[in-house]
Amino acid sequence: MASISPGKPAAAFADTVEADKLRGTYLDVDAGKVTFGVYSQDWLENRTFSRLTHEATELRLRLHVWPALGHLWLRHIRPSTIQKMMRSMDLAETYRRVIFSNVSAILSAAVDDDLIAKNPCRASSVTKPSTSRRKVVPWPADWVISMHEAIPTKYALAVTLASGLGLRQGEVFGLAVEDIDFLRGNVAVRRQVKVFNGNKLALGAPKGQKTRTVPLPHSVARELNSHLARFPPQKVTLPWDVPDAQETVTTALLLTTRERKALNRNYFNTSVWKPAQIRVDIPLARENGMHALRHWYASVFLDAGESIRAVSEYLGHSDPGFTLRTYTHLMPASAKRTRDAIDQALTSEVPSPVRHLHLA
Repeated sequence: MASISPGKPAAAFADTVEADKLRGTYLDVDAGKVTFGVYSQDWLENRTFSRLTHEATELRLRLHVWPALGHLWLRHIRPSTIQKMMRSMDLAETYRRVIFSNVSAILSAAVDDDLIAKNPCRASSVTKPSTSRRKVVPWPADWVISMHEAIPTKYALAVTLASGLGLRQGEVFGLAVEDIDFLRGNVAVRRQVKVFNGNKLALGAPKGQKTRTVPLPHSVARELNSHLARFPPQKVTLPWDVPDAQETVTTALLLTTRERKALNRNYFNTSVWKPAQIRVDIPLARENGMHALRHWYASVFLDAGESIRAVSEYLGHSDPGFTLRTYTHLMPASAKRTRDAIDQALTSEVPSPVRHLHLA
């Protein structure tokens, strides 16, 4: 029997290495000998995230990812490792989807850095979190009215601003008297109150840096006047954009705390919103947060036949396509409108080739 020379396996390995180098698929044997925790922290610090996005991403990694993957070398993370981690998360599907996206982005960066050959999140054996979007179910009008009545009078205006102007919660808290144009009947949405780690507050531009103007309904204007007479606006000074910013902004906010400070959503949701929900027997579910009033606003407009583009502009969405995907199921059925429009066109007294064709 011919003996195998000890040098042959080494030579074969060297040939494989050279071939991988030529194909551009070679990875150093020591590549990937860095833990996911160390690499992901470096990845996070080098992203051009906003302060809020950075804090939110770090929180997700710290609470849900690092306990499972932080101690593992990158090269030891397999598709089965990802599967096990995702199965262990008893979280809302939307939140699981964001976490999975973060982990996949980090591992893709490791591939680009030649630390691992493939991203295990992209393996066919990995079941990705569902991308189906839960359909928005608008509140009935009596829920909106009930919440307005259940919330303390000092903060009842928050319900009206969210449901009557379609503002996000931070935009409601950041609305100032200078933003209201009673004469022209509109409201300028210029800022929001942002909450950072440690409950630190700052004023900043609305989401996506997108300011906008929305119509001011008469009913909202009447309540605004009543609120201003009873609770005069309070001047509040806060840093702009981030809590430690040198630049500060002073503005007369419509809604403030008893200490004449800007409202913090963590305080408001816990001490004002949820107790009111309990009093009027609205389920304490995530979809019944204050954002539900914004959905109600959109549903009213769509039911009245307003265009998706207009609703998108009033809500401050950057893409009308997003508005359409979110609310398309709320749009009234168009079949009857289509039949009526065609019937009217074909039976009009105005002469037209179509009419003559129809009558022939």
